[in-house]
Amino acid sequence: MREEKRIALIPAYEPEKEMVKIAKELKEEGFCVVIINDGSSQECDSLFVQASEYAAIYTHTHNRGKGAAIKTGLEYIKNNFSIPYVIVTVDADGQHKVDDVLRVVKVAEENPNSLILGSRRFQGNVPWRSRLGNSITRMVYKVSSGLDVFDTQTGLRAFSDRMVEEMLSVRGERYEYEMNVLLELARKEDIKEVEIATVYLNDNRSSHFSTIKDSYRIYKEIIRFASSSLTSFLVDYGLYCLLFMISGAMVVSSILARMVSASLNYSLNRKFVFKSQEAAIESLPKYITLALCILLGNVILLRGIVSFGINAYLAKIITEIMMFVISWSVQRQFVFKKGTREGDLYEKA
Repeated sequence: MREEKRIALIPAYEPEKEMVKIAKELKEEGFCVVIINDGSSQECDSLFVQASEYAAIYTHTHNRGKGAAIKTGLEYIKNNFSIPYVIVTVDADGQHKVDDVLRVVKVAEENPNSLILGSRRFQGNVPWRSRLGNSITRMVYKVSSGLDVFDTQTGLRAFSDRMVEEMLSVRGERYEYEMNVLLELARKEDIKEVEIATVYLNDNRSSHFSTIKDSYRIYKEIIRFASSSLTSFLVDYGLYCLLFMISGAMVVSSILARMVSASLNYSLNRKFVFKSQEAAIESLPKYITLALCILLGNVILLRGIVSFGINAYLAKIITEIMMFVISWSVQRQFVFKKGTREGDLYEKA
């Protein structure tokens, strides 16, 4: 059995005194503690000086985001610690209890090929935006990955040195990074949860999560997919109307319009939505196969819903929503592979 070092990685931006407390407690439990100062203001300098008694401090000259801070920490650990080791990311705001950190790390040591999440159950006095945000991301994640993860937004995550390179390759510099990690690992289904306490201090006022900006970063892929689908629909409908007005041939107009809109949709999804680097000769056959399956499924599902006595117009809406979700999930996981592009990988600070 591997005797592993335990390393606590704490990304910190404008922290309060809780950061020093958690660093001290983790150090006393035998952890090597690494804190990344993600461009905090000078007012926080004294806290980092205090924390340096218990932790190695690495500083970004300006705020780059939680994802970038985690990647900086991973690079630091990779270059300064010999394997084997287990890394646990811990929030700087004191919301993670040391007992919970220890339990999560223990499971990670027993499962070196898995990502272990400290999963809150959101019981008690939980800020409404935290409860709502996790409910939405949990639903989106389940739809897109097929996995049921209860706490997709937890910052308490543990994994072994075997996963460091994979963690560094995941895109995202800010809060979206943590969701991207879950989406990438979903294909391997190597995610486990350990229930932890739900702790929110001062109504979570220390959080730097921007409801609008960071929510967009997390959900931008599905927003882009919806935009692509809407654009393709408008082109399809507009071209169909134009061709039908000119020719009067409904079937021919419908087929030609669909061919054009499908080509547009494929291009938008490949380049704009999923940013795939896979050659068109590889992804196009998969896209065509999916499109045919969606068309067949649309007909079968629509007839099935109508057979239950549901209005045909309402049934069409329900069918399209379900097909939209299925199409997005399949395209993301199977049709368009995300290759590494220049500028996507982490650049060391």
